[in-house]
Amino acid sequence: MNLEPRTDTDITPTLRIIPRDQHIISRKNISKAALRVLYRLNEAGYTAYLVGGAVRDLLLGLHPKDFDVATSATPDEVKRLFRNCRLIGRRFRLAHVVFGPEIIEVATFRGLGEEGAEGDRHIVDGRIVRDNIWGTIEEDAIRRDFRVNAMYYDISDFSVRDYVDGSRDLDDRVLRLIGDPVTRYREDPVRMLRAARLAAKLDMRIDAAAMAPFETLGPLLAEAAPARLFDESLKMFLGGQGLKSFRMLEKCGLLKFLFPATARALKRGDQALRSLVEQGLANTDTRIAEGKSVTPAFLFAVLLWGEVRDLAHQWISQGMDGNEAWARAAAQVVAEQCQRVAIPRRFTFTMEEIWSLQPRFEQIQRKRVFRLMTQPRFRAAFDFLLLRADESPAMRELGQWWAHAQLLPQDVLAAALPAGGGNYPSDNVVATSAKPPRPRRRRRKPGDKSGPA
Repeated sequence: MNLEPRTDTDITPTLRIIPRDQHIISRKNISKAALRVLYRLNEAGYTAYLVGGAVRDLLLGLHPKDFDVATSATPDEVKRLFRNCRLIGRRFRLAHVVFGPEIIEVATFRGLGEEGAEGDRHIVDGRIVRDNIWGTIEEDAIRRDFRVNAMYYDISDFSVRDYVDGSRDLDDRVLRLIGDPVTRYREDPVRMLRAARLAAKLDMRIDAAAMAPFETLGPLLAEAAPARLFDESLKMFLGGQGLKSFRMLEKCGLLKFLFPATARALKRGDQALRSLVEQGLANTDTRIAEGKSVTPAFLFAVLLWGEVRDLAHQWISQGMDGNEAWARAAAQVVAEQCQRVAIPRRFTFTMEEIWSLQPRFEQIQRKRVFRLMTQPRFRAAFDFLLLRADESPAMRELGQWWAHAQLLPQDVLAAALPAGGGNYPSDNVVATSAKPPRPRRRRRKPGDKSGPA
């Protein structure tokens, strides 16, 4: 593979204007806040367009989550026009125009000036660390990543301006990079993850030329800011297409660069672990589709479980105390992962609680059962236990026992549980005293109080 970079100046933008009667974008589907920004900039004498993913999604009949604007106005000029504006970023200087909970991101057209020219661009080993050189809309178009993201909606005549044939890629359902893939990935390695995420989200294929450098350049992701990779992980796994994104990461060979512990554990061929990961992602997608809340902590606990479990079992088999083994395994795996993806402590704490509670589900004694049910993370840990059903028949029965136990009145459950201490062997936990009462003993009497749920 030729890894010599080419510059974006090798690309000649060719404008194609798609008139209103030839596309499906309507102003009624565009954020009112974005329209206000576009009209204000135009009235002030600047050119301004809706750009990027919003135009792409609107052309596909989807509902964009964010609306970005590209303009000839500089960030300082945008700030002077909008009192509700703040300037952010050092790598890329941007204006955020705030309308209550909604933020419209406004970017000045990027130019192609070389490092050292007028403006502010700094490149290290091919990676753009700062890029604040302003240019024309034509230059801005070829500075973008994928051709489908380089189309501009013109509010003045309701047309779409396409400089790099992005509309054809939408029709062909293919993701192609603008420019040489090696150069573009070296500029910003996170573009490899974006390719996988967009392919999963839009049900598109990644062009062979865009996918070819993944294995060679994937290690560059280790140089990306861990906080940025955390944000990108949330977009992939909490955007409603988590399972498809995960499978795309595996298909592209990128999982090992983002979640190395997950890739190692899955490589060992544990089908029960794969079932747990994929079911956890599928459940998250379902909750998002139903408008229910989700937490990154549970998702990351699912992704990293295999390595934590295997380490803990290894150390326990070597004679280490069980509680210490689980704590050390969790700490080691989390520390390694946070070097790649900066998972905030509020999430890693919850992850560690979910993992540490798993062995306690096997302790079927009266006091321990009721004590576990009062744990703040009991529900999350129980949901996690249900995902482990494919680990063994005993684990599936254990999940069923706990599901049933939560439905029983407290006194009925207490009567069915042994009072003694000690752990039951995992393979026998359900078949012995953990067995639920017979149906005739579950009948509730008037005045019975419900047990903990």
